[in-house]
Amino acid sequence: MLVYRRQHTGDVLVKVLATGTFDLLHPGHIHYLSEAKKLGDKLYVIVARESMIRHKPRPIIPDEQRLEMVSSLKIVDKALLGSESDIFDPIMQIKPDIIALGYDQGFDAGQLEKDLHLRGFDCKVIRIESSLTCSLCGSAKIVKKVLERYQE
Repeated sequence: MLVYRRQHTGDVLVKVLATGTFDLLHPGHIHYLSEAKKLGDKLYVIVARESMIRHKPRPIIPDEQRLEMVSSLKIVDKALLGSESDIFDPIMQIKPDIIALGYDQGFDAGQLEKDLHLRGFDCKVIRIESSLTCSLCGSAKIVKKVLERYQE
């Protein structure tokens, strides 16, 4: 994995941006964020707003609580809620050097990088290819387990 940390005192820090829903925080999320943090010096995390999530079921945990959970993680330097209208708005605020995509995030990394360049951003988009395979390393897996347990 490439690491973009600056090597000399006084150099500008490399800002890495990770994004996600982060509903039912689990070890897979921690793995993704830890791998993203390795790409630079500061890790910023955008927590998707419920109103903008269209690719999977709505989160169980409200926006502000998911933000609070992600913000409390030691590896996260700054977390913020995403925009309610344009996913690029918080990116303009953060101005990341690198955007780290999770292995299962539906974005096309190359297209996202092109879209960012069209909007004036000069940043790399890197997909974190590794993932965990534990039995509860996904929100859907956790929900399934809870349903199984309480339907007995």
